[in-house]
Amino acid sequence: MLGRSCRCLLAVLLLILAPLLAIGQTPHISGREFIMPSAEDDAAPTLDLRRRLPVAPVEPVRGTIAFPVMTRAAGVIFSGTVISAARRPATAGQDVETVAITFHVENAIRGVTPGEDLTISQWIGLWASGQRYRIGERVLLFLYPPSKLRLTSCVGGEMGRFKIDESGRVLLSAQHLSAFRTDPVLGGKSRLRFSDFALAVRRASEEE
Repeated sequence: MLGRSCRCLLAVLLLILAPLLAIGQTPHISGREFIMPSAEDDAAPTLDLRRRLPVAPVEPVRGTIAFPVMTRAAGVIFSGTVISAARRPATAGQDVETVAITFHVENAIRGVTPGEDLTISQWIGLWASGQRYRIGERVLLFLYPPSKLRLTSCVGGEMGRFKIDESGRVLLSAQHLSAFRTDPVLGGKSRLRFSDFALAVRRASEEE
């Protein structure tokens, strides 16, 4: 009796599977479908995960920043003239593309000496986003201390950059005027002599 039941069950299974086997298909399995790779897929290139991909430096957050905070965050503060700007490709020692900018330092407040030529390295992404320099341009900069990649940028983005006019005065933008309006030296002034601006930096540096 048992043998007869098994033979009947086997016959039923053969009747179900025969059409599928005849056209080379297998029963569909519910759930996530598994697709076998084709010959073209096998030939496609694969990503070498062992390769160290360059990571772009993180740009400091832009926006309003208090003058004392900006002053204390800067490793270098000076005014000078841009004398060159050159693109530098990524290398084994420096795995991000940069721009080398050289300034002739005219007045120094921190980290440099008047009369020297200072070259800084800036991530090319900042240059592409608009933080550029023109040869002959006169600026006063608050620069972050160099990173592990030997890169730097202006403290607070455009907040750490001031124009210098033909007479050597420091010009404050509308953004600077709004941010520094309560400063005892800078407040309400759109242009200052460098000596007055340096005084404001010293006062801000001493604030707790």
